[in-house]
Amino acid sequence: MGLAADFVLIVVGGLAGAILARMLRLPLLVGYIFAGIVVGPYTAGPTVAQVHDIEMLAEIGVALLLFSLGLEVSFRDLHVVRRIALIGGPLQVLLTMALAALAAGHLLGFSQSESLWFGAMISISSTMVVLKVIAAANATSTLASKVMIGLLLVQDLAVVPMLVVLPQLGNSDHLLKRVVSSLGLAAVFLVVVFFAGTRLLPPVFRYLLSWGSRELFLVAVVATGFGVGAAMHAAGFSFALGAFLAGLMLSESEFSHQALSDVVPLRDIFGLLFFVTVGMLFDPHYVIHHAALILLVVAAIVAGKAVIFGALALAFGYRYMAPWVIGLGLSQVGEFAFVLARTGFNAKLLSKPVYDLALSATVLTIALSPLISAAALPLGRAWKRRMKPVAVPAYVAMPTPELTGHVVIAGYGRIGRAVARALRRAGVPCFLVESSYSLMGDFQSAGFAGIWGDISGDEILLAARIPHARVLLLTMPDKHTVDLAADRSRRLNPALRLVVRTTQLEYLQDLQSRGISAVQPEFEGGLEMVRQVLTHCGHADDEIMRLVNQSRREIYEEQLD
Repeated sequence: MGLAADFVLIVVGGLAGAILARMLRLPLLVGYIFAGIVVGPYTAGPTVAQVHDIEMLAEIGVALLLFSLGLEVSFRDLHVVRRIALIGGPLQVLLTMALAALAAGHLLGFSQSESLWFGAMISISSTMVVLKVIAAANATSTLASKVMIGLLLVQDLAVVPMLVVLPQLGNSDHLLKRVVSSLGLAAVFLVVVFFAGTRLLPPVFRYLLSWGSRELFLVAVVATGFGVGAAMHAAGFSFALGAFLAGLMLSESEFSHQALSDVVPLRDIFGLLFFVTVGMLFDPHYVIHHAALILLVVAAIVAGKAVIFGALALAFGYRYMAPWVIGLGLSQVGEFAFVLARTGFNAKLLSKPVYDLALSATVLTIALSPLISAAALPLGRAWKRRMKPVAVPAYVAMPTPELTGHVVIAGYGRIGRAVARALRRAGVPCFLVESSYSLMGDFQSAGFAGIWGDISGDEILLAARIPHARVLLLTMPDKHTVDLAADRSRRLNPALRLVVRTTQLEYLQDLQSRGISAVQPEFEGGLEMVRQVLTHCGHADDEIMRLVNQSRREIYEEQLD
């Protein structure tokens, strides 16, 4: 089977590694890398044969990873913590790079070029791990978490100039001229891409969506990412860098949430491929023979980054527990270190020992990150007890989020439109999610907040702030979409109340058993007819309400028996 057999081996091995990682409460990418070690050339057992071809496919994983990162970038997230993010973020990256490069050159004997590569890899923290740790601790709305997210966003953006500048270090001839030329060309390309993304692409996407094909939209999104990536590659830059710029130009459009929701499954599969190939280049014998060095480097990275981030937080006025939470929370090395390591190794700018050391340190810091983050508060309190008592600064309250305790309405058809209007008259905040792009303009012109997208997607649910919502109203008749949306929204917000429209009588019992309020349009139409008849017969309003409610209970109970 050739390449197909290798692909099956990698996916099955990745699944086994992911299950093992989950059982050990480790991030999935640690399991993927472990699977790569198992199927790689340095261990016995089943081995990938077409390594070069698999590595070529893995480049798609890098491109999709950066493309989705571009889609997720929201400069609005920097508003609350813009000072520390926009000033402190670049300062942290440069300071960490410089100190790590100096240590690598003087203490580990790396060359000047390899020291800079190593410093760049160390300077980036893990967005994926930090967000999961914050979510698990139910601390997404705290000030320290906002600071960490702002700093992570700046770090992710810093990967772009790194991918432009670092490959130029392989040749010292006219280095400054080549670096300035590359950055200038990248800036020009960014302007062109931004113009195309804001002026040319939106009309094209709207035209495609007018045909009502979700599949065509997905193909157009992927073609945009890969097309810009190919253009950047033809201009002498990284294919993955072009994909990032493509995601960035779509990030502020009305298509961003659905585009991200559609791309995530592709990204996860090809991302698995990438992380497995990272592990395939890893030599476990290196860990056995250099265990002491690896542990020393890991300890130095965690301590050094914690001190830098903690000092940065103090310098920008964050006190009490914030420096501890921020410092230890961002002390790991991020997943983009793998992208930089692969880029440097493939360009023959990183030697195998340096690659193995960087990979080992990254994996260990990511694996230890949840434990280190959990120690922030106890260590901070212990430190405060040992120090002289100081005045505790006043609590800094975060701005109230725009949407809290709101109702999310999925579908702006006749039912959704009527509910939205009634909620507005009642003064209840609501947020609309409509899967038909043509209807988005309707609710926007009516003055309702909302987005276009599939309510069953996690990214769409998060964009609708489901974790902070009170009620989710699902008006679509499609059972599959309702089930997915119900399960995923309950996972994000267990206290969420769900109200579902269903035309299938046999589906009522299933919904009721799951604690979901079901509404059957035909039954409700009949009850409305009962109400009107009783009104014309002169019954009092409270008596009509009692009789209608009694009839409603009887009708639904009959269907559940």
